[in-house]
Amino acid sequence: MATLALERQQAAAAASASRSATGADQARDVFVTLTVGGQLCGIPVLVVRDVLGPQMITRIPLAPREVAGSLNLRGRIVTAIDLRTRLGLERADPRRAMSVVVEHQGELYSLLVDQVGEVLHLEPATREDNPPTLDATWRVLSKGVFRLSGQLVVELDVAAVLAI
Repeated sequence: MATLALERQQAAAAASASRSATGADQARDVFVTLTVGGQLCGIPVLVVRDVLGPQMITRIPLAPREVAGSLNLRGRIVTAIDLRTRLGLERADPRRAMSVVVEHQGELYSLLVDQVGEVLHLEPATREDNPPTLDATWRVLSKGVFRLSGQLVVELDVAAVLAI
């Protein structure tokens, strides 16, 4: 966990230096990788605020199915979104899920994922449109894909994921 936080800080610092040297577009090329239902995904590091291990989640009555509940992050209530459910997969045990805390429109949200990977710089030239064979639910929530060592990294659109 500490290593991921350190990598994130280093990536953010590198992205900051890149922005001043070559423009703001460089910062969008750094992603936090995560796994959902066996699929490798990426979220721009600039929207990620924290990565947490399994957390105590309080269920919210009458909330949409994708909303797993809420959690307390240093005294702040954060809505937890079950990314597996949002992507049309079978619901996972929230007690085992990791949380990727993202900021969107001034609010914090926790995306519950199976596993968090590393921070990667992915070249924009290697980004491709969504393949036509990508499931329709995934296609709506994805900005595109990257090919990385024989596997696909799906770039998640955080705004679309949170539009419940």
